Amino acid sequence: MNHDKSKNSLINWELVAVNPNDKNWSWGSLFCFWGINIQSIIAFSLISSLYLAYDLNILVVFTGCLLGTFLVYLFANLIGTPSQKHGIPFTVLLRTSFGFKGAKYFSLIRGIVGIFMFGIQTYFISKAFGYLLRVILFSIDPSLLDKDIFLIFYLGMNLIDWTSIILTILFQGFLFSAGMNFNKKIIIFSSITVYLGMLLFFLVVLLSDVKFTSQAFVNSFDLNNFFDKNNLTPMLTVTGTIFAYFSIIILTFGDYSRYVKSESELKKGNLTLILNLIIFSLFSLFVVIGVDAFLKQDPENLSRILTNPRDIIGKIDNLLITNLVLIFIIIASASTNLIANFIPSQYTLINFIPSSLSIRSASLIIVIIGFIIGIFWLTYLSQIGILSFIDTFGAFFGPLFGVMISDYYFIKKGKLNNKDIYSLEDNGEYYYSAGWHLKGVYSLIIGFIFSSSTIWNSNLMFLNSYSWIIGAFVASFTYYLLAKK
Repeated sequence: MNHDKSKNSLINWELVAVNPNDKNWSWGSLFCFWGINIQSIIAFSLISSLYLAYDLNILVVFTGCLLGTFLVYLFANLIGTPSQKHGIPFTVLLRTSFGFKGAKYFSLIRGIVGIFMFGIQTYFISKAFGYLLRVILFSIDPSLLDKDIFLIFYLGMNLIDWTSIILTILFQGFLFSAGMNFNKKIIIFSSITVYLGMLLFFLVVLLSDVKFTSQAFVNSFDLNNFFDKNNLTPMLTVTGTIFAYFSIIILTFGDYSRYVKSESELKKGNLTLILNLIIFSLFSLFVVIGVDAFLKQDPENLSRILTNPRDIIGKIDNLLITNLVLIFIIIASASTNLIANFIPSQYTLINFIPSSLSIRSASLIIVIIGFIIGIFWLTYLSQIGILSFIDTFGAFFGPLFGVMISDYYFIKKGKLNNKDIYSLEDNGEYYYSAGWHLKGVYSLIIGFIFSSSTIWNSNLMFLNSYSWIIGAFVASFTYYLLAKK
């Protein structure tokens, strides 16, 4: 299909509905997709630390994690179904609720957050890559790292760091700009590879002292006081924390569900998120407890268990294991960067200028901006509270979701006019008021006020983990009241 070259065109090859014959994602593809979302350093540290944060029985935290992923499952089904049914990405579906101009600018917010997070994540991936390079150089000749050339720093980085971040950004840009068919292969390969890596590390830790490590793991599961009413609040906090971790991917899940073969495959695939959570959390828990035993520390003192993979591998005196774990960390983090940040940003940029941008040109923009963010992260951006800025932008996501769900299921009853989604005619169904659906905009603003208040109002910060859900429900209800006939 050829691009419409009109400057005012809403049509772009990447945005048109996927042909049903080209839908090749199964529930297994989604298993790998959700696996990638949870296989990052951030997820490992988050899930591991949750077991320590409240000094609780592990089963309490585990139950909270399961409840959080079940909420994600429900919300993913809600937002994923319209895109699966009609074959359209998030940005295009957004046109039906906000008009083509509303979709253009509101989806760009998601793109801005995605590009910023891509750059930040690229910096941290490059740190793991730099660690790997240092290990390799040290294994060749320990004195190499003392050379004068490695003692010169610019923007807080030396030659190894600069080499690492340049190679990281080029590696991601080259692989991620090849299109969704290739991205699917990356997702499957990465998910399977990382799980195999975790299994290998699991076996190494276990075999270091089978009896000692196994007993430490078994002892961590204790039913004492599990049903204590005082556990309810912490459990709900864990639930909100886990949901918040996945919330950024929920909004744009349609970018992936549009390729799923059927609605039944979609629901089966989304259910594997819970399976992934069980597998990954048990692996994470065993690894940190096992490493604690491996390092001959006191396994009973959970407060001393390390929760950062980089810290863990830094304590293990085994070059092969260290290198393998670093490679797995790089693969897992890069693929998470692809799913959560890069692909959603591609679609939002293309939707902003559909007549001019392609996958490759949008990718180039993301790579350039991401690189700038990455190199300035340590010395400048991390010092000015940029994450609070990103969190504020993120407060739009729940309300956006709420309006879209209310509009699709309660107002439009699951029916869309695919032709008018790409129409600029003023008599088109989704033209609204010169490209803006004001009822959607008003609902979004009201929902945003509620969700952002949990970020900036100190008295409401205890609700921060639930800001996304609060904004979604407020915006959804408001929109229903405004839009119902």
